[in-house]
Order: sequence, then C-alpha cells, then structure tokens
Amino acid sequence: MLITDLPVHHTLISRIEDKGFTELTEVQEKTILPALLGKDIIASSKTGSGKTLAFLIPAVHRLLTQKALSRQDPRILILAPTRELAKQVFGEAKWLCQKKNLATALIVGGDNYNDQTKALRRNPHIIVGTPGRVADHLEDKSFFINGLEMLIFDEADRMLDLGFAQALNMINGKADHRKRQTMLFSATMDHVELNHVLDSLLKAPVRVAVGSATAEHTDISQTLYFAESIEHKDALLCDQLTNNSYNQAIVFTATRDDAERLSTMLGESLPTRTSQPLRGDYAQSKRSLVMNEFARGQFDILVTTDVASRGLDLSKVGLVINYDMPKHPEEYIHRIGRTGRAGNQGAAVSFVGKRDWQSFSALKQQLAYPLEPQQHESLPSKFSGIKPKPAKPKKAAIKHKSTEGKSEQPVKKTQRVRTMTGEDIGHMPMRKKATPPPQDEEE
Repeated sequence: MLITDLPVHHTLISRIEDKGFTELTEVQEKTILPALLGKDIIASSKTGSGKTLAFLIPAVHRLLTQKALSRQDPRILILAPTRELAKQVFGEAKWLCQKKNLATALIVGGDNYNDQTKALRRNPHIIVGTPGRVADHLEDKSFFINGLEMLIFDEADRMLDLGFAQALNMINGKADHRKRQTMLFSATMDHVELNHVLDSLLKAPVRVAVGSATAEHTDISQTLYFAESIEHKDALLCDQLTNNSYNQAIVFTATRDDAERLSTMLGESLPTRTSQPLRGDYAQSKRSLVMNEFARGQFDILVTTDVASRGLDLSKVGLVINYDMPKHPEEYIHRIGRTGRAGNQGAAVSFVGKRDWQSFSALKQQLAYPLEPQQHESLPSKFSGIKPKPAKPKKAAIKHKSTEGKSEQPVKKTQRVRTMTGEDIGHMPMRKKATPPPQDEEE
C-alpha cells in the first residue's frame, strides 16, 4: 500500500514523502487503518518493521483533525521502556509535528525534574516518556491525564520485564476518559505478565501479528563461534571487526567493566577504527552524547551492555557482535535487530563459551529455525559444547524367592511401650504396713 493511499491529513503525507518513504510496511498497513477508526490495537512484529510510524501517523492525524477532549490535559501519551528509545520516538514525533503548531515534551529519568515540570505546565499535545518518571510527575500533580485521548505502549513486554507493572497500572488508572484509545506494541505476545494485564489496558482490541519474533530474519546472516576463554573471545572479536565489511558495528557485553575494557582494547588493536563504550551507569547527559555521536557516525564501534539493544534505529549498523550471549532469548532477537533494518542487509556474530552454553540452549529452544555454533577456521576452540547428561537407568525391582508350598507363619507385631503416658487400671486394695506399738521410756 502506498503512503498516498492513506486517508490522513495531507501535510502528514508530504512530510513522510520528504523522508523518502513511499510504501507502507506490513505492520503499518495493518495497524494504521483500524487505528484511524478509533479502535484499540495490540500489535506484535519483528524489530525494524516500522512500528514507530504505525502509531505516530494515526496519533498526529487525530491531533490535526479532531477536537480535543480537554483544554489543558495532554492528548497523546507514549511510553517506552528506556531513555534511549523514548528519545528516539520523541525525535520522530517532533519531526512529524514540525510546522503544525503542535507541542511535544520528553519526560525521562536522568533529566532535570524541575525543567520537566515547567515543560508539562506549557500543556504539550504529545508527551513521550518512561513509565517511572511519568508516574512520578503524576503523583506530584505536575500534570493530569483525565482527558487523555491516546495512550500508547511501545515495547510493553520490555517495560514489564524492567519492573514497571505498578507504574503502568497507575498511569492506566489515571487516564480514565471513556473515549480513550489505547495502542500496545510488543515484540511477542507469548509474555505471561503481559497477557495478565491486557484486559485492563485495552477494550475489544484489534490484534495485529506480523511475522514471528522467533522466525528467521531474512536480512540478517547469523553465525555462532565456539570460544574457550576471555582471551579467545578477544581474539575472535578483533578478527571479526577486522575481516568483516561494515560502516558501523555494535558489540554487546554482559558487564559494564567489559564494555570499558573492550573499547580500550579495540582502540589499541584496530588503529583504523574508532570505538566508544556505553554503560548503564553513565549519567543521562553522557549516554545521550555517546548515542548522538554514534548516530551521526563520529565513531565506528559502540561497545555496550543491553542499554542499546531495544528500539534504536541506526541505519548504518552493518554488524552486531554478541561478545557474551544474553540471558534471555528475546534479548538476542532485539540485539541482532540493530542491524538489517529497513531492507538493508546485516550480519550478527555470537561467541559461545562454557558460561554461555545455558543461555544458548534456552535460545535454541525458543527459535523457530536451527542455529548451531561452529569452530572458527583460523581460531579453533578447545570448547565444543556441553553434552547433556545421560539419564540414570532405573534400578530393577528385587525379586524375592518363591514361597510356594510353604505355610506362612503369622508375623508378630511388637508394640512399643509408652513410657510417657499412664494407664487407668481401676481401684486396687493396698495393704498398710503395721505401725509398731510405742515403747515406755525407761526411768
């Protein structure tokens, strides 16, 4: 379906065409039309499918064509699990609202709280934020959402994984207008906690499922190598970053210390490439600075923890390396989804050591396609996997000798003597000992 075929405001169509988009993706085509009719939406799709525009287009169209339900309350609230994803969605929303007299606000943790309060008092039309910080402002009555028209959950499964269930329920309860429309997007619908809260968040939703999150991504080549030690992983990392062709690469690690160490090592080992670390404990200003510099192409390799695994649209990333396997299978899907976006080809390489084997086994059971690690041609590993332990054989039942023809003797039951309790045996005559007569004292 072409962008021009959408029944939306003409300024939206021209704005989207200016960015070079001409056709809708599958998730956009299946989501935007029912959303324009005011229906609640629950959608799942693989990463890089264009779901951000799938909810921003109907949201901005509503602002341009319909009268507000409240004069002061925000009209659209978009929630994202991480600051980085919220900032990216905010950037898209701000771009789409340019020259339309529509105000936007970003409310995330790490930014100045008082500045956010001032921004909320200017009555923005669209608020993009993380659940925790938005809930804090609602409790402090910095703003109200009783007249909210659209509540959008982006990466709802991740928000629940991060422990935002209470904040989400609180926000849902505050946005209590009967005409409120809700759109919920998730990488998977097989999330137990998510299924528990769906009934309270949505009313008779239209369900949209585009591909399976666990299906093989045709635009991403996936390779796994055995690794025997940290030193071996370091050698494999340098080899992959040297011999693969890419504009930019992301290296995912399990720990913050490794992110710092590997970035320093790559700076020394690869003189033609530049790298920067990104850690979860960085101040928000530093995290934003590193991500903005990487998005602008100011350095080639980003070494990070799972801070950058979700939602970030970085079109120049051609290689993703899992230095450590993620603990949860869905994180693997989101990590490799940082490449191969919008029809581009990408490569994902993972190192599987002894400590990664359990995570790899869990991933293998989750995926709908075969995925096996292999030995590197020039850097083979002594580790080649852990074989499952064989099941213990059941002990054969002991057969007793036959006692046919022999008379069975009754087995005497031995009664235990109860030493701590008494027993009533009735009245028993007792014989008193005779008292000797008193003798006279001798004078």
